[in-house]
Amino acid sequence: MKTYLGKMRGQRIKRARVGWQDALWSWIGAFTGMAVICWLSSAWLSQQLLIVGSFGATSVLIYAAPESPFAQPSHVLFGSMLSASIGVACYQLLGASPLSMSLAVSLSVLGMQLTHTVHPPGAAAALIAVAGGGSIHQLGWWYPLLPIGAGSVVMLVIAILVNNLARHRRYPRYW
Repeated sequence: MKTYLGKMRGQRIKRARVGWQDALWSWIGAFTGMAVICWLSSAWLSQQLLIVGSFGATSVLIYAAPESPFAQPSHVLFGSMLSASIGVACYQLLGASPLSMSLAVSLSVLGMQLTHTVHPPGAAAALIAVAGGGSIHQLGWWYPLLPIGAGSVVMLVIAILVNNLARHRRYPRYW
C-alpha cells in the first residue's frame, strides 16, 4: 500500500522555461491557424462549419509543443479523424446518452493507442460528435472529414510553415 500511495507524490523535475521568442512563435502560429480556419468557415463556407472546440487544444500541441509525439502530423490528422468517426458511430448507435459519450471517449483512446496515432484533442472530437448538438449530428459521417479532417489539414499546413520560420524550431519531427 505504501508503494501504491507513494507513486501519487510524483517527482521533482526541473522545468524548462519558455523564452519570449518561443512564446511569440507559438502565438503567431495559434493565431494564424485559427484565423485561417475562422476565415474559411465564414467567407468560403458561409457558416461556422470548420470551427470545432478540439482545435483549440490542437493549437497548443502543434504550435506550443511541436516536438511532442502527440503534435506530429499523423497523430493530428489520423488520431482526430479516427476519434471523430468513433464518436459518430457511438452517437448513431446510442444517441447522445452518457453511455455513448463515455464510450466515444474511451474507444477513441483505445483506437488511437492501437493505431499509434494518439492525439489528445482527438478524444474531444469524439465527445463533440456525441454531445455537439444538432448542427454536428446533421453532419453525420461527414463530421470526421469536414470539419475535423479539413480543419486538421489547414492547421498542419500552417504549423509546418510557421514553425519552420524560427531557426530553433523544426516541424514535423516525423510524418
